[in-house]
Amino acid sequence: MTIALIVALIVIVALVVWGFSSYNGLIRSRNLVQESWRQIDVELKRRHDLIPNLVETVKGYASHEAGTLEAVMKARSQAIQGGASPAQASATEGELSQALGRLMSVTEAYPDLKSNANFTALQQELSATEDRIASGRRYYNATVRDLNTKVESVPTNFFARIGGVGKEPYFEAEPAAQNVPQVSFGQGGGTVAGPGQGGQGYGTQGQTGSIGGGEAPGQLPGYDPNQGLGQGYTPSPIQDELRQPGQARPGQPGDLP
Repeated sequence: MTIALIVALIVIVALVVWGFSSYNGLIRSRNLVQESWRQIDVELKRRHDLIPNLVETVKGYASHEAGTLEAVMKARSQAIQGGASPAQASATEGELSQALGRLMSVTEAYPDLKSNANFTALQQELSATEDRIASGRRYYNATVRDLNTKVESVPTNFFARIGGVGKEPYFEAEPAAQNVPQVSFGQGGGTVAGPGQGGQGYGTQGQTGSIGGGEAPGQLPGYDPNQGLGQGYTPSPIQDELRQPGQARPGQPGDLP
């Protein structure tokens, strides 16, 4: 009888320890999700602070692009007001990324602006911020996946209900931010091609949090969740429209009359 009682006590103690461990694991996962979101929120605020200076610089060279500039500032205002949570920020930041993509496309038509030192510095800083946001988003979504798996899995879902730990939303790209315009450098000058149109382009490549820049190719440090740094950024190359292989030039020997 004594041995049975001892075994029962050991089992009860093991279950209690296991229960506390499972609950503490849920709390750690939830805190990690919240911490990783704060890292993104810091970079989003920095992005919002950089945009007015960028718009003012562009305005000095392209004042007649008022519609594009106003769209950027309107999207920025909406992002500031509606980005308190990942679910809200997914939509508003996606619209802001799309507006910024159009602005960067417009600047391709102004060589003097592209050579302006202030514009180049702002563009590089904004691109680095976008990289950190994209890297932070991937890390945040990974922590959300781990937490949601625990909340939905048996038996940790039992402790999640007891502790009031629920699922967290992902910070994802909205469809509007996945279809941004591209700049096509064909014969007859640069043109802006809308989503789904043909042409080789330079600028945004349809990825939220990634805006084409004019800086030299380089590598930023890899993302560290303890530091919130960005990862490698490679700007999109300018692709010339070349003659297709095997296409004969007019007037070449062997051409049919």
